[in-house]
Amino acid sequence: MTSTAFITHRDCWLHDMGSFHPECPDRLAAINDRLIAAGLDLYLSFYDAPLATVEQVGRVHPQTYFDELLAAVPEHGIRHLDPDTAMSPNTMKAALRSAGAGVLATDLVMKGEIENAFCAIRPPGHHAEIAKAMGFCFLNNVAIAARHALETHGLERVAVVDFDVHHGNGTEDIFKDDPRVMMVSIFQHPFFPYSGADCKAPNMVNVPVSAGLRGDAFRQIVSEVWIPALRKHNPQMIFFSAGFDAHYEDDMGSCGLVEADYVWATEQIKALAAECGHKRIVSLLEGGYSLSSLARSVVAHIKSLADL
Repeated sequence: MTSTAFITHRDCWLHDMGSFHPECPDRLAAINDRLIAAGLDLYLSFYDAPLATVEQVGRVHPQTYFDELLAAVPEHGIRHLDPDTAMSPNTMKAALRSAGAGVLATDLVMKGEIENAFCAIRPPGHHAEIAKAMGFCFLNNVAIAARHALETHGLERVAVVDFDVHHGNGTEDIFKDDPRVMMVSIFQHPFFPYSGADCKAPNMVNVPVSAGLRGDAFRQIVSEVWIPALRKHNPQMIFFSAGFDAHYEDDMGSCGLVEADYVWATEQIKALAAECGHKRIVSLLEGGYSLSSLARSVVAHIKSLADL
């Protein structure tokens, strides 16, 4: 049995926000190419993401919001919901596959069929609030997966680890009043979406960082802030909001992480998951827009998950 699943779907390539938009289908192509070039395809279990159901989405987003999204899908061309976030005819199909990937990953891990999973999905999700699409996101994939773990599998405590360069405002909006879920995060501040620094909820362990963050400071935050908070929460399952746009090659942000930093952080979270008595980890792709550094970082992260 391979220990790590790789979950994606061709529908995730069909969502298109227009020429030159950084959140493009080429992101998944770059990851796939790098995965094969690294020979990792021989060591992973591959799954097609199902479509998330209305019930699964409804644990996070109200039906009125879901209906609004469906009504906004254009028959052809591109329709902007805001200057950054746009829909094409296949956007909701891609969004439901992305949310479904996290649900399937959660099921596979909870059944013990795999130890952990990486979901190569788009559109991303962590900016999607309870009833608002923004920041390239429509449905909050990690929140839908986490609520599935809580409501379907009966877990009492889960955690979200978000190392994207942007604050996961949507995940915070959804979970700030849910003590079953702890979110630990770093994010460049002040920077889009200009949130996270003032949240007083005890289960939101947000660490704003200045532009220019380097690996040594990031590792110190993980060791001194994230790990103690997570250890106290004692999660039965951990979800990564895995955005790789804090990489020094990614001009979406102004931070300076490298692949080795993502590997180190993954190893720390894996060790903590084992310490808590469960090795259950589900990682979902968020940001990362420099194709080369995105692909290298994802492959390094997966290798760490798979003990390769």
